[in-house]
Formats: sequence, structure tokens, C-alpha cells
Amino acid sequence: MSPNNINLNSNYHKLLCYQKSVVVYDLTYHFCSRFIDKHDRTYDQMIQAARSGKQNIVEGYGDLATSKEMGIKLFNVARASLMELAEDYSDYLRVRGLRRWESNSQEMATMTQLGATHNDPQYFVSLAENRSDEIIANMALVLIRQAQSLLCKYVDKVSENFATEGGFREQMTSIRLKNRQ
Repeated sequence: MSPNNINLNSNYHKLLCYQKSVVVYDLTYHFCSRFIDKHDRTYDQMIQAARSGKQNIVEGYGDLATSKEMGIKLFNVARASLMELAEDYSDYLRVRGLRRWESNSQEMATMTQLGATHNDPQYFVSLAENRSDEIIANMALVLIRQAQSLLCKYVDKVSENFATEGGFREQMTSIRLKNRQ
């Protein structure tokens, strides 16, 4: 029995939630660079929220090796950072009188499908290149929702794994007890 029930041959780059968070970060950076004044506090806030979403997945994944609890806490910090970012995009649309896509709109359906089939940040940045702030903000909101959903699924998987196999401490205790026998 290994004291680490994380596949050592895998890494956080393979996590879909991480890949989607990179897309969100790059698209947010592009959006802010085009539409928000660099001296506006919102510029830094949005980029930092997107960065925090991505970086906390990295840190949480690393912490899973010895503490499922800490890993899950950091994944939830990532999710909260993405919630904050979604609120910034929603505020941007609202205060400027721009339209937020309806859940049953063709734009929402198309973007949801694109988000489900693509995880290349450059793909989305190139899509955004000649689009309006309204369209890019809505694109980002769809991608953020997808990243949050993927994070929730991953946390559920880690939690189930913990429930069946325990964490690092439980596995070390089991190894110690077997060695004593």
C-alpha cells in the first residue's frame, strides 16, 4: 500500500478543471487588457481572481499528497475566486447596460458546446480577438461556470477517495501496524 493514493504519474496539468481555469485566466487577461483601464482597481482584481482560481488548483493538487483536507480547502478557494470573477463580469455587463446571455439562448448553447470541447486558451483568445466586450464577458461567464462545475466534480472524487481509502495519516498508520505484525 502506498501512503500516497494520488497517481504519481499524473499531474495537475491533466486536470480538466485546471485546463479550464487556464482558459479563464488567459481570456480574462485579454479582456482586461482591451476593455479596462490598467489604473482601475477592477483591472487588478479581475486578473488576480482569475489567477487565484488557477493557482489554488495547483497548490491544492500538491497538498493532496499529504492532506486531502487542505487540498479540498484550496480547491474551494479556487472555486470562490472564480465566483468572485464571475461577479465582476456580471457587474461589468450590468453597469454598462450590456446584455447577459439567457440560459436558453443560442449564444449560450454555442459557447457551452465550445467550452465542453475545447481547452486550449489560445483558441478562446483568438475567438475573442475581434469580439465586443459584451460577447467576451459572456464567453467568460460560461467558461467560469464550466470550470466551477469541473472543480466540484473533482472535489467530490477526492472526497469519495478519502472516504474509502483515508488520507495520508490513515495510510501511514496502516503501514506502521502491518510492519509491527
